[in-house]
Amino acid sequence: MKTLYMVRHAKSSWEFDVIDHKRPLKQRGIDDCLLVSKYVADNFSPPQQMATSDAVRALTTANYFKEAFNISDTNFKITHNLYDFSGHKVMEIIKNFSDDYDTVMIVGHNHAFTSIANMLGKKYIDNVPTCGFVHIEFSEDHWSAITTGNTITTVFPRHLKK
Repeated sequence: MKTLYMVRHAKSSWEFDVIDHKRPLKQRGIDDCLLVSKYVADNFSPPQQMATSDAVRALTTANYFKEAFNISDTNFKITHNLYDFSGHKVMEIIKNFSDDYDTVMIVGHNHAFTSIANMLGKKYIDNVPTCGFVHIEFSEDHWSAITTGNTITTVFPRHLKK
C-alpha cells in the first residue's frame, strides 16, 4: 500500500514587487503553516520522503511540515518540477517515487493539486485551499502503478480555526 500526502503552499503575499516564483508567505500563511503542520504531525505517520516546489512560498510551507515531522535533509527534496500548475510534472514525480517509500509528501501549487487530488482520490474536492492537506491511500505496491485511491482525509486551515 502507498500513501500520498499533498499540501498546497500556504497563503502568499502580493505585497512585494517580485516574480511569481519568489513570492513569500504572508503572516496568515505562516500562521496556517504552524497550525496545520502541528496538527498533521500529531495525527498522521510521518512521510518517509518529502518533495517540494522550489518556489519560495512552497519551500517555506514545506519547511514547516519538515520541522513538524522531523524529516531529515536526506529525505527532503527540492525540485523545480513541482512548480507546475497543470499537474503533468507533478504526476511524473508521484509515479517516480522509489517503491522503498510507502508514505510520501509533496508540496506545491494549484490548479495542479486540486486536479490531482480529484483524479487520484475518490472524494471530490472543489478547491484545495492554501495550506490544505490531502491524504490519499492506494492499494498498489508500486508508485508507477497507482491509479485511483481512497481519499482518507482532508485538513484545511478552516477546519482547525475556532
